[in-house]
Amino acid sequence: MPASAQTQTLSGLFAAFNRLTVLIVGDVMVDAYVWGKSTRLSPEAPVPVVNVSRTEQRLGGAANVALNVQALGATPLLCAVVGEDGGGDQLLRLLGQHELSAAGIVRSAERPTTVKQRILAAGQHLLRIDSEVETDLSVTEARALEARYETLLSQADVVVFEDYDKGVLNSASIARFIELARERGIPTVVDPKRRNFLAYQHCTLFKPNLKELREGLKMDFENTDDDQPQFEAAVARLREVLMPEIVLVTLSERGVYVDNGAARNHIPAHLRAISDVSGAGDTVISIAALCVALGLAPELLAALANLGGGLVCEQVGVVPIEKELLLQEARQTGLLAD
Repeated sequence: MPASAQTQTLSGLFAAFNRLTVLIVGDVMVDAYVWGKSTRLSPEAPVPVVNVSRTEQRLGGAANVALNVQALGATPLLCAVVGEDGGGDQLLRLLGQHELSAAGIVRSAERPTTVKQRILAAGQHLLRIDSEVETDLSVTEARALEARYETLLSQADVVVFEDYDKGVLNSASIARFIELARERGIPTVVDPKRRNFLAYQHCTLFKPNLKELREGLKMDFENTDDDQPQFEAAVARLREVLMPEIVLVTLSERGVYVDNGAARNHIPAHLRAISDVSGAGDTVISIAALCVALGLAPELLAALANLGGGLVCEQVGVVPIEKELLLQEARQTGLLAD
């Protein structure tokens, strides 16, 4: 849809975010943290003993995208499958604490909830324990997920596919979900992983990072000016295969690259005091989705997403974007009149 006159100013654009509903389908998970102190090795094995001081559980995966969408003022709707287990109970509690709807969450006795538990001591990440499966959904689970998706789709202004290769999405469901959205004129935005990389044909916006682009196309190039021709050839190949309207590639310290077929732009990263890059991709896809829903020009979309991704890198840990801070930075950089 074309951008309205109200979105031609920054204040109008950020106010417009509040009117949007974003359907996020994919892999949700619980990010669990155990902090403690380690002063000795175990007598049982040459590993550190950690005395636990505190624990915390956070929403992860597609649910962190929902937190970013919510922080930007829009309404997120999650569509996913979790287990009938303690991890699933914890995830639903966290959704409730953050006032996020669980209407699209399917619970299944056939698979566990993905939980990633991190053990930390003295500022060091000692160990991560992943409880998960990566198999495709059963027929029963897939039907239940599609039913929730169709119900929620009628409320959505844009759909985000948040794929972590945990089996909730596969080539068949992706094709079906994109088809349903296209029939209703609802744009689709994709944050891909390797397994289903080439399944997202005819999406509106496709956002890989550089590693995902290399692996997904099985092409070899580096994140340097010297390899720019090979990189642009990879993006052209991606457009041929998937036929998306927009390709947005995140390039880490080099910023982002956007190609909508008619124009290509490389937008450099802003100078930052980087603390942690975790979660930056979730922020980028959230901003991009809202901008796509409002019909913003690709270069403006990419510039704002690039700005937001850099801002969250200044924070420690996976945290959602702060809307007011993003607005202030956008004003300072002069992305739009205000």
